[in-house]
Amino acid sequence: MRAPVHHILPLATIERERLLPVPGKVTVKLDQKVTSTDVIAEAVWSREHVLVDVARKLGVSSDEADRLLRVKTGDKVVEGGEIAISPGFIPKLVRAPRAGRVVAAGGGQVLLETGDAMITMKAGLSGTVIQVIPNRGAVIRAVGAVIQGYWGNGKIETGLMLNMTEKPDDMLTASRLDVSLRGSVILGGLLDNAETLHVADSLPVRGLVLSSISPTLLPVARQVQFPIMVTDGFGRLPMNSVAYKLLTSNAKREVTLNAEPYDRYSGVRPEVIIPLPVSQEPPTPRDVDTLAPGQIVRLRRAPHAGEIATLVELRSGLAKLPSGMRAQSAEVKLGSGEQILVPLVNLEIVG
Repeated sequence: MRAPVHHILPLATIERERLLPVPGKVTVKLDQKVTSTDVIAEAVWSREHVLVDVARKLGVSSDEADRLLRVKTGDKVVEGGEIAISPGFIPKLVRAPRAGRVVAAGGGQVLLETGDAMITMKAGLSGTVIQVIPNRGAVIRAVGAVIQGYWGNGKIETGLMLNMTEKPDDMLTASRLDVSLRGSVILGGLLDNAETLHVADSLPVRGLVLSSISPTLLPVARQVQFPIMVTDGFGRLPMNSVAYKLLTSNAKREVTLNAEPYDRYSGVRPEVIIPLPVSQEPPTPRDVDTLAPGQIVRLRRAPHAGEIATLVELRSGLAKLPSGMRAQSAEVKLGSGEQILVPLVNLEIVG
């Protein structure tokens, strides 16, 4: 059976497709060098549509209203700008209720797009543009270490990573944060207090890499200015040994923290990327691979969510689980030495 791969790699060639959600303008070129926070594409997105019924407002037929229009499709109008005007000694005016752009005009009506906002797509990693996707974005390649996570708050930043932990289950508290950490990405362990987030935001730091976070803090975590990535889950979970070893061994290096939310359909995950110099590019890791004995795997669901284990044996057919259900399963050995039976759908390969 094939399973998704959770990347925790000391060295890999990393390729990421970065696309706008709507068509727009690509601002980079092929072979261009970019940093993680460079904007590679942008688009104007209108958040609301307003229908103006010109015929009704003027008290005329649809055909007559069309002849009285002062705007056409594609025109930009200011709030209060003239849309139509009737003839006569005291003409009637139809004005735009909001500033916007005319997307349709006819049939006695005018449709406005309003509330324009600029959407920008950042590179997400420092590297080279290897493909430009017209009107949408680009594919960027980099080389370095990559550590993917469980949850992210949707922000991107780059900074020097400082380790605030002595062991995988250390707790990050507000009292441990001071002005010397300003502008850094903090490797911080567990988090269960909103005050810590507020203090980090006021410094400000460039990011937090946590093993776990209390689910009650998620609304605050989404609102802070800096990116937050959680490696293992919600609650009070220590950082898995593979991620902890790789992150701590790269402390005091410049890192990119791209805390994009996990999307099971596209395969996008929050991740820390640590650029490293190489004489020859290493291979690009697979996003999906076949489960096999001896592999390092990560358990995706409770009661062992986030734990790293070794796949011992793939069971043939449907195995009976402790819950009484039957499913394709495997024997895995946890770090504690305990061996348990786990459904294959609960596993992802670490590599």
